[in-house]
Amino acid sequence: MSTALLPTTVDAAEYTSNGAITFEADPNPTNPVDPTDPEKPVDPVDPTDPDGPNPGTPGPLSIDFASSFQFGNQLITSETKDYYAQLQEFTAGAAGPNYVQVTDKRGTQEGWSLSVVQNGQFKTADDEELVGASLSIASGAATSVTDMQYAPTVTASHTFVPDSEITLVNAPVGKGMGTWIYKFGNDATEGSTAVKLNVPGSSVKLAKEYRTTLTWNLKNVPESN
Repeated sequence: MSTALLPTTVDAAEYTSNGAITFEADPNPTNPVDPTDPEKPVDPVDPTDPDGPNPGTPGPLSIDFASSFQFGNQLITSETKDYYAQLQEFTAGAAGPNYVQVTDKRGTQEGWSLSVVQNGQFKTADDEELVGASLSIASGAATSVTDMQYAPTVTASHTFVPDSEITLVNAPVGKGMGTWIYKFGNDATEGSTAVKLNVPGSSVKLAKEYRTTLTWNLKNVPESN
């Protein structure tokens, strides 16, 4: 049996190397995603315009998509009625709640705010007004693949006043990074009654289409409290 001693292992030298990665703001457009499954890309349909929807806004802080509200063809009546917007449809055939999508890829954690204004009352192409009509949203909620601790604050319900701007989503400093969905209803069932148009029975209704527009404004700083 050998009595030779095994050599003792001793560190002869030590050397430090590095690992690094740098992120920068992404100016590329962000495509719409499913409001009930934010990891799933979708191709939304505009129910009010066969050539729509409008493309998302450019830049690292962007409005990627906003649903248009279609209340369908209705019978003229002297009763006060509530009409509900159709669900947001997608070219693949599915449908979900109407929604607005905002993306913050600036990498600054500065926050942002999203406001909207209804540009006048519902009117015909001949400027005939649907007097007293009232547009409202309900069941507003935020969702994202981003951790919900970074969620912006959203307005759950709101009744629009024509030509009056209102902030509906506010991301304070340190919140709102990534892509966020502001959806009206958590699913198709809830979303089917979340966007409402109330029309008084006293309002004169012509056999014509009535329209309004909504302008969504994204500001690069949060709304101060």
